[in-house]
Amino acid sequence: MRIRPEKVAHLMRREVAEILQQKLRVTDVAVTHDLSFARVFVSIMGSPEERGATMQALGHAAGFVRHELGPRLGLREVPEVRFVHDDSLERGARVEDLLKRLHDGRPVEDEEPE
Repeated sequence: MRIRPEKVAHLMRREVAEILQQKLRVTDVAVTHDLSFARVFVSIMGSPEERGATMQALGHAAGFVRHELGPRLGLREVPEVRFVHDDSLERGARVEDLLKRLHDGRPVEDEEPE
């Protein structure tokens, strides 16, 4: 029986989110076709320093998360886990703020470019 990467990604997204217990938001998981590697996309709110520290901690915790995933997923081989910062929620919030400023007639040019 062949396991589909999409199914593993879906299961991993749910289980990794549970393992991390709401410390951050798991937005997506991409698994390679051979199931050897998984990129776990996470959204982290906070200052750039806080995000950097969280990403560094996640990098150190990747082995633990992978170990925890083994019995939860029921796979013989669990993909290697790499965490990737997903800033789409932050970018979306910024776009929403800019649109609100435009709607309210407030200037947007005083905003610092990212």
